[in-house]
Amino acid sequence: MKQIRIGLIGDRDDRVTAHWAIARSLEQAGETLACDVQPAWLPTAELARDLAPAASCDGLWCVPASPYADGAAAIAAIRLARERPIPFLGTCGGYQHALLEYARNVLGLAEAAHGEETPDAALVLIGRLSCDLVEVTGPIRLKPGSRLASLCGRLELAEGYHCRFGLDPRHRARFEGGPLRIVGEDRAGEARAFELSDHPFFLGTAFQPERAILAGRVHPIVLGFLRAAREARARPPAAGAAVRQS
Repeated sequence: MKQIRIGLIGDRDDRVTAHWAIARSLEQAGETLACDVQPAWLPTAELARDLAPAASCDGLWCVPASPYADGAAAIAAIRLARERPIPFLGTCGGYQHALLEYARNVLGLAEAAHGEETPDAALVLIGRLSCDLVEVTGPIRLKPGSRLASLCGRLELAEGYHCRFGLDPRHRARFEGGPLRIVGEDRAGEARAFELSDHPFFLGTAFQPERAILAGRVHPIVLGFLRAAREARARPPAAGAAVRQS
């Protein structure tokens, strides 16, 4: 049975529903795909000192429950996943920080900030939602032809949240025309999921697909992520790839 190492970027807290749901989701997904999944927690304070443990993973999942102990380290690990490239999934806080990483390092918006951490910043890219999405389920419309729609096999989802922050609609246009595309929206048209078209697997969702395990099923997004990690495991490492510190 093929062993797959999945790095969990975040600060473990077993009181957080998403954290133990992720572990159960990966275990069940591994059984479905006949993989020996080895989740490894990557605390952000430790990533701030050394990104090498993240670089050794077959896939990286930036998990909910922010603010992280070291948000900059989480962003550095996400950048590693994007540039290496390592299959990546960001849910809730991970989705938010992946948008920040892309804005800062690809769009050149060095001042882009998270409103939970620096509410008075010049550019609050990730702002407070107009209505908190805490322990609620809401509808999502997926973009036809997107990888996310293909994974899910449908264009409409009903997904669970535990979220108070998201992409400020006033800044959404900054992402238009590039490889990072908003591919999921709520009924009001606000961003709820993205994908990176020039990467083997780089997805982010404001909702928490890991919560599907609470109903006894593995979400197709989790299965797709693990398949991508399995494929990455089979590929030879990129020659001369360096671990970037930030």
